[in-house]
Amino acid sequence: MIRIGQGFDAHRFCDGRDLKLGGIKIEHPRGLEGHSDADVLLHAVADALLGAMGADDLGTHFPPGEEHTRNIDSQEMILYTLRLLSKHRFKVVNIDATLICQEPKIKPYSARIRENIARLCSVQSTEVSLKGKTTEGMGFTGRREGIAAIVVVLIEGIEGVNEPRTGIG
Repeated sequence: MIRIGQGFDAHRFCDGRDLKLGGIKIEHPRGLEGHSDADVLLHAVADALLGAMGADDLGTHFPPGEEHTRNIDSQEMILYTLRLLSKHRFKVVNIDATLICQEPKIKPYSARIRENIARLCSVQSTEVSLKGKTTEGMGFTGRREGIAAIVVVLIEGIEGVNEPRTGIG
């Protein structure tokens, strides 16, 4: 059985925080605002994986405003999601991600980000695609107010999973 999921997230820039994308620290004068470490890319990956499983969204599993999730490393969110994926007998096949921002430039970090996501998800780095896109100065990303991410994932059932699912919940 194969399933497709898509995820989206957006965070605004703020002062006084490191910028993390795909679990990698990016050299930039501003970070992203959020309850967790605000890694917009990993949040979209986790949401896509949860969606493919039919297991609600990231906010259901990591409610914003709760003290135990304050400043949590988004890599922990991915590992939690992957444990859930494994529990329900699925594995990641591939990930296709797009970061939408005027800044920073993604290309210099692309290989490291892809390798880190691949390592976290136990796939080859060739199974993780990452593109950086601008909006040609339009919208909140074009005005350099923040970053958005869109992710599509393909997961497949592991041996023994043959029955259709209506949702994991």
